[in-house]
Amino acid sequence: MQPGQGTCQRRAPLKRSRILHMALTGASDPSEEAEGGHGEKPFLVRALQITLVVSLYWVTSISMVFLNKYLLDSPSLHLDTPIFVTFYQCLVTTLLCKGLSVLATCCPGAVDFPTLRLDLRVARSVLPLSVVFIGMITFNNLCLKYVGVAFYNVGRSLTTVFNVLLSYLLLKQVTSFYALLTCGVIIGGFWLGVDQEGAEGTLSLMGTIFGVLASLCVSLNAIYTKKVLPSVDGSIWRLTFYNNVNACVLFLPLLLLLGELQALRDFAQLGSAYFWGMMTLGGLFGFAIGYVTGLQIKFTSPLTHNVSGTAKACAQTVLAVLYFEETKSFLWWTSNLMVLGGSSAYTWVRGWEMKKTQEDPSHKEDEKSTVGV
Repeated sequence: MQPGQGTCQRRAPLKRSRILHMALTGASDPSEEAEGGHGEKPFLVRALQITLVVSLYWVTSISMVFLNKYLLDSPSLHLDTPIFVTFYQCLVTTLLCKGLSVLATCCPGAVDFPTLRLDLRVARSVLPLSVVFIGMITFNNLCLKYVGVAFYNVGRSLTTVFNVLLSYLLLKQVTSFYALLTCGVIIGGFWLGVDQEGAEGTLSLMGTIFGVLASLCVSLNAIYTKKVLPSVDGSIWRLTFYNNVNACVLFLPLLLLLGELQALRDFAQLGSAYFWGMMTLGGLFGFAIGYVTGLQIKFTSPLTHNVSGTAKACAQTVLAVLYFEETKSFLWWTSNLMVLGGSSAYTWVRGWEMKKTQEDPSHKEDEKSTVGV
């Protein structure tokens, strides 16, 4: 063994563990933020770019939620095929990925997109992630189908809590007392929100269960994404392509078993250009959200992206209450503020702790003595 080789070998597992932990906690890497600075551009240019990117993320994400709610639970459609809606969106994403790949090959200077060729060996290696991915998007849509858009954010608010639990179960990493306090606030907000939905007579137990399962799948998706990325050469677009190809195949037996193909055949608007246009638009938004999310992280940071997502959820809730002309109690709004405040506080605490560890390695030893899960 050459000098330093053992040290490098010991550092590799630690680095992988650190990356996986960041995936679970949603915290940013201070070193990456430092390297990703935009100091060479004037302040006004940077500010304008960030404003446009964040606005694009907000518009895309909010529009996608409202459009999916229309497709999944609109009285004017009477379409009870949530799995088919999800399947079609995966199909649109697959076709878009392949189309952009072909365009990038034909016009190298016009489009920057990786070359995509279906490799069954790679598809099999991505399959475990695809199963989690299917659960994530399916439970998200089922939650949205059974609950209102206003409650949608609270119904799926336990992702951070599952992140903490999985960090402990999979990495044996304890969580600081302050981070646990923020998780307690989130759980309290979730519980209060469920209670207030029940008091108003609008609680959907199935929708709430689907929301909890969606939160769990979001956390698992972060873990398996980090694990599977090397199989696709670290390309998020290749991973998106294989994920959606696998999903399209796996959804087919579900459509048959659940009888959705029969329901679709009896659907009155099956030949409507408007219906298929809205379905395709939903698929476009599903594809676009991945791009604008990466764009927002690129121009800001993972930490800022989490804060922006929390603020977007707040705006989305207010818009939903106004659009659907709902009247909510003070305690209902308190539950939303608890969820949003707890999520923001957790993001800030984890970012501060990682920055502290980066600046002072001895701080890591102090963290071991803090209260764990």
